[in-house]
Amino acid sequence: MRARRGAFTSATCCDAGEGLAERAAARLTEGGYTDVSLLAGGVAAWERVGFPVYSGVHVPSKAFAEVVEHDYGTPWISAEELAERQKRGERIAIFDSRSYEEYHSNSIPGAISVPGAELVYRFQEMVPSQDTFVVVNCGGRTRSIIGAQSLIDAQAPNRIVSLKDGTMAWHLAGLGVVAGATARAPEVSAAGIAVARQRADVVARRYGVPVIDRATLAEWQREADRTLYLLDVREPAEYRAGHLPGSVMAPGGQLVQETDSWLGVWGARVVLADDTGVRARMTASWLRRMGWDAVVLEGGLDGVELERGEPAPKRDNFSLAGPEPPTIQPVELRANPAVVVDLALSRAHHQGHIPGAWFAIRARLAAALDRLPAEGELVLTSEDGAIARFAAAELRTRRPVKVLTGGTAAWKAAGLPLDTGMGPLASEPDDVSVSARDRPPSERERYMREYLAWEVELVNQIARDTDCRFRLAPA
Repeated sequence: MRARRGAFTSATCCDAGEGLAERAAARLTEGGYTDVSLLAGGVAAWERVGFPVYSGVHVPSKAFAEVVEHDYGTPWISAEELAERQKRGERIAIFDSRSYEEYHSNSIPGAISVPGAELVYRFQEMVPSQDTFVVVNCGGRTRSIIGAQSLIDAQAPNRIVSLKDGTMAWHLAGLGVVAGATARAPEVSAAGIAVARQRADVVARRYGVPVIDRATLAEWQREADRTLYLLDVREPAEYRAGHLPGSVMAPGGQLVQETDSWLGVWGARVVLADDTGVRARMTASWLRRMGWDAVVLEGGLDGVELERGEPAPKRDNFSLAGPEPPTIQPVELRANPAVVVDLALSRAHHQGHIPGAWFAIRARLAAALDRLPAEGELVLTSEDGAIARFAAAELRTRRPVKVLTGGTAAWKAAGLPLDTGMGPLASEPDDVSVSARDRPPSERERYMREYLAWEVELVNQIARDTDCRFRLAPA
């Protein structure tokens, strides 16, 4: 949660009745939040009185894309038809609008990586010919729809469509998915930027995107009664090379795809920045249609001393729930074996963990102790040790407990070995949503079909939701 303390109108905690909401509310209050409530009866009570509930992740963004396709009539092409057009040698440009990492993992033959917010910005460089047929794809549906509609909104002159159901449809059609692709969009020339600005301005005017100056931003940053997000919507490498002090890296395409990862407070101000205004305007146009109070910072990065790299995450929002736990260095742990408990996300644990480490979910750590070996010192670790430190401070056990300094990252940096897979389990790994592509091969296609059906059904669910804040009409 990136909201400033004291800037909430309210915060409500809910769970499935397992006591986590009470713990969360207590910690929020200890951390300085002043208007914290519990949802009586949790999610089950909410559902019993007839309010809608949703399954899955990134629901606001995914539901929004389905509404966009339904209301705007965003055109699409099937995987089979696209493959046939490729065989005929037609002039086609395929743009994969996911992050580069996702594209590199699995993509359609011939596609190049152009993450969502980059499409209008880089289009003139990539498609000089107006008779090129342009296809925007992603893993499923959301970023394909938003990417194609972005180009249509910006009045790009080509025929533009989304790939219906993305690379999942390509896989389900029995077509070859590529692993390890590296094609990326070229740098943008001055002429390309000029055209992109004109197109982004058209969209910004149509959807009423406000522009603020640096003085207004400074005034908002001084206000304590309203949450403010300052987001840099360029590509990660650009952000690391230099960004506004206090801004958070949120590449525009990913921000629209998963607003719930960056924007936790309804009614907050959202200020978007980039170097030319193109990506900020395109991203703001979508956020405003989703119901966010999004604006663009005029001048972007001009005239300010920029910070480099990525800021270290803030860890002083909350005090520990107990005394500072003792620590142990990786080389000490290597020499003095202990019962190691890894509180990393199961995805990170699977990719690499300390040999013999038990996987456990932090929220269930107390119960998980019963499944651990009864003897020996406990050492808690996590990706970088931060979560392990908080968990150790609140853990109530008679066994000695230490925290691995720097977490598993420090163990790896010391050149010590890692194991992969899940290893011994103190808690079942249900802490993350596993993508269909990451399922076992025998189940993968079933999960793909179920996922796509879930996405399509969201448009019907959102139509029944009286609290929907989408507003697709022009300003």
